[in-house]
Amino acid sequence: MSALAAGLRQDAFTLLTWRQGSRGELRSRFAAVRIRPAGKAVERPIKAAASAEQGWWDGVLPDCWLLIEWPADAEAPTDYWLSNLPADTPIIDLVRLAKVRWRIEHDYRELKHGLGLDHFEGRSWPGWHHHVTLATAAHAFLTEQRLAPKVPALVSPSTRSSTPSKTP
Repeated sequence: MSALAAGLRQDAFTLLTWRQGSRGELRSRFAAVRIRPAGKAVERPIKAAASAEQGWWDGVLPDCWLLIEWPADAEAPTDYWLSNLPADTPIIDLVRLAKVRWRIEHDYRELKHGLGLDHFEGRSWPGWHHHVTLATAAHAFLTEQRLAPKVPALVSPSTRSSTPSKTP
């Protein structure tokens, strides 16, 4: 893959920003190339899936995206991703999906530490299933609350302070 990346012209790489980080925009240079991967590790699952669906395999591996990250200050590419997204997928979408790892790690940490997903020792199968289902439902609720648009709360008589504020 590094030989393929080195063979690309510099104008094949595009400077993209995929999200706002705590210290500013996260950006780097990316190139996306359609390739046809090779090797038994790639061939086996595709052959098995085609045989199961159609009963035969034509021997042609499907093409896929190779996404290459090569920061401007790096001597060589730093990361590679393979993706089976459609050929008309914009490069910015490929980058955003490749870089979503931080969100997955954050959600896992929240599930494990905040919601107790890792507290399942000694449970039976039904107990473990119940525990994981409740932790997942709690995580889904918290995610929905985090993503829901904030609606200003109405001031009702029961929520107003009975003593006036001293600040002007």
